[in-house]
Amino acid sequence: MSSDTLIDASWLDYAMVAIYFAFVLGIGVMARRSVSDSIDFFLSGRSLPAWVTGLAFISANLGAVEIMGMSANGAEIGLPTVHYFWVGAVPAMLFLGVVMMPFYYGSKVRSVPEFMYRRFGTGAHLVNAISFAVAQLLIAGVNLALLAGIVHALLGWPIWVALVVAGAIVLSYITLGGLSAAIYNEVLQFFVIVASLLPLTLIGLHRVGGWDGLTDKITAAASSAPADAGVAPASQQLESWPGQALSGFDSSLLSVIGIVFGLGFVLSFGYWTTNFVEVQRAMASNSISAARKTPIIGAFPKMFVPFIVIIPGMVSAVLVKEMVDLKNGGSPAGGASGDGVAYNDALLLLMRDVLPNGLLGLAIAGLLAAFMAGMAANISAFNTVFSYDLWQRYIRKDHTDDYYLRIGRLATVAATVIAIFTARIAMGYTNVMDYLQTLFGFFNAPLFATFILGMFWKRMTPTAGWVGLVAGTLSAIAVDRLAAAGVIDLPGQGAAFLAASTAFVVDIVLSVVVSLVTKPKPASELKGLVYSETPKEDLVDPDEAALPWYRRTVPLAGVALAMVVVLNIAF
Repeated sequence: MSSDTLIDASWLDYAMVAIYFAFVLGIGVMARRSVSDSIDFFLSGRSLPAWVTGLAFISANLGAVEIMGMSANGAEIGLPTVHYFWVGAVPAMLFLGVVMMPFYYGSKVRSVPEFMYRRFGTGAHLVNAISFAVAQLLIAGVNLALLAGIVHALLGWPIWVALVVAGAIVLSYITLGGLSAAIYNEVLQFFVIVASLLPLTLIGLHRVGGWDGLTDKITAAASSAPADAGVAPASQQLESWPGQALSGFDSSLLSVIGIVFGLGFVLSFGYWTTNFVEVQRAMASNSISAARKTPIIGAFPKMFVPFIVIIPGMVSAVLVKEMVDLKNGGSPAGGASGDGVAYNDALLLLMRDVLPNGLLGLAIAGLLAAFMAGMAANISAFNTVFSYDLWQRYIRKDHTDDYYLRIGRLATVAATVIAIFTARIAMGYTNVMDYLQTLFGFFNAPLFATFILGMFWKRMTPTAGWVGLVAGTLSAIAVDRLAAAGVIDLPGQGAAFLAASTAFVVDIVLSVVVSLVTKPKPASELKGLVYSETPKEDLVDPDEAALPWYRRTVPLAGVALAMVVVLNIAF
């Protein structure tokens, strides 16, 4: 193996990656033909079927962060990582489809901040639009950092060159085809990702002697690890509940409460129900019924993703020499960042050790696909919010549609350039999930509190809308800084859960207090925005009743919920 590359790829592997890129750019060129106005560019002309938007919904989330971050968590803490899926995703996705999607789709808003504008007016809208835009630039930087890490590992290029090249590739296909290019690529990427990670999981498990061999090796490694390495006991790594290795709490009761409330309620509902990156996929569908089913269809593959991302991480921690050393408290040299091996490298190193040439190329294409899906999702959401919610509303009103389409394309270029710089922040974390949960606590938790209170309580006022958002965000930042200074001592992602929960509670309490002393909007202006003021028939598709049960929203959500309960009990 050459000394300057992490992965020793052959011509066959490079050929697989090149074929994949040709497909991606081809989809961008074809999608460009259907972009005639801004609704086509930003929302695919609201024309896509539910199965396409459902797979894109899940693929937009199956980015670098999900794959590298979750396999890093699998390597570090083991099975409790499944809570990100079975507690921290599926229930909120079902709630989004059944309860919230009719409001989004029915009100014909183009973005989540636009919904905030209609419900609360300018203050809350401006705070939300700015915080959302900043969050997307930071999260796009995470995807870009991991993408550049792969290019560095494969070709040995300096990280900054890899960052620029990776950014340029993503930029080319979003600028060409807008959201349709992103969505159709995401459907292709979903299949490429599964096809590349499934063999890795099966070959990795075979190498360690199957599931029993893996549990034996994790048990042996945990019992022999030095005390100062901070390795969780094997029982915590091999059982999902009570999940102390994830939450950072010593008490099993507090751990369960932290995971269910902090992750399962505040972070998860905050992310899935108000994250425009995801909601934008459902808004591109062709009916209210398809929009509601989009997150529910996405919930089925979502349940099974842990088996192809977390298990390879667990295998890597006992099979790959550098990962074994890292987990025992060592600091092995190398890694995708060039600054030493980190948990984020778990998947790459396992690929290097177990995949034959050809399959290695497919796996690398799958990872590149994931990073581009994640970054494209961030940037296509950023350009919509920047163009409509900030530029059109506050800077240049009443221009032509062509003008805003041009602004959208320029915003895409600017966002990609900024992401190259925010990628450097993400590179400072050994486990990107820690960084991401922190960001979600800052931006999504307070937004969810404002959103849910405003949707179900008509008395909530426009002033309370922006005051709650600002106070919630500041309180989450305060908790994070206290944890960084060592005043609050919670290992794992416990500090992020606490910051999110604090933001939620502060936002709700302040919003209620401020609402009671300020003037609410008249009820006549709240139709389609508040549950009690919206007629029932506006929230359902009248044609859905005639469909068979497996094509109706609520029965499909019921099946998904039953399956996820069974998975939680089984593991």
